[in-house]
Amino acid sequence: MPLRSTARTNLVDLVIAQMEILISDGEWKVGTKIPAEPLLVEQLAVGRNTVREAVRALVHTGMLEPRQGDGTYVRASSDFGAAVQRRVRRASVLEAYEVRASLERDAARYAAERRTPEDLTALRTALAERSRAWDAGDTDAFIDADMTFHRTVAAAAHNAVLAELYGHLSDAMHATIQSVLGAAVPDSVRHQIDAHSAIVDAIEARDATAAEAAVLAHLAEGMAALREQPPAD
Repeated sequence: MPLRSTARTNLVDLVIAQMEILISDGEWKVGTKIPAEPLLVEQLAVGRNTVREAVRALVHTGMLEPRQGDGTYVRASSDFGAAVQRRVRRASVLEAYEVRASLERDAARYAAERRTPEDLTALRTALAERSRAWDAGDTDAFIDADMTFHRTVAAAAHNAVLAELYGHLSDAMHATIQSVLGAAVPDSVRHQIDAHSAIVDAIEARDATAAEAAVLAHLAEGMAALREQPPAD
């Protein structure tokens, strides 16, 4: 959506509303940098102070994130998502993992009931990429691939609210996966290749009970590894 010139009295609120629409509609995607201040001033036909106040307000809600010397980035697609992320950042790794487990259990069940052939192709692709990253010994790529796999399961559930909630747990997911990878456990627990294959097999078979059981089994291993971690100083 193109930015529109604003000529009404409550300019800051109107600019905030336009920016929120750009973010929620995906024109400004999460993780990307928004246009520089001079460009926003030009496109919106408002003063520099108005743009600054609008950006400051969205930074306060958590939708935008300023990065020193680099610009301002989109952090969340809604103020609700930003609120979820702020709360999760205050949670312990184990607490976040337990919330993740609840969402993943339901996502797998619904995915088994609702998946399409396209969903199954995406799941197989994500599973293969996860295995390739592990075999290559690339920890960062493995974490990214693991997160992509579980987001793909959530998408296959065809429940927009569940997928959005799960997406807001990305930072917490990254931390929990990293903690499990760093735990003193066998490699089979760290990579859980067989467990993730079992999830996809159950979804392909449209066996909701087996899909839920496969998710719970793999998460139980991860949770046990987190509980064995020494407390942080």
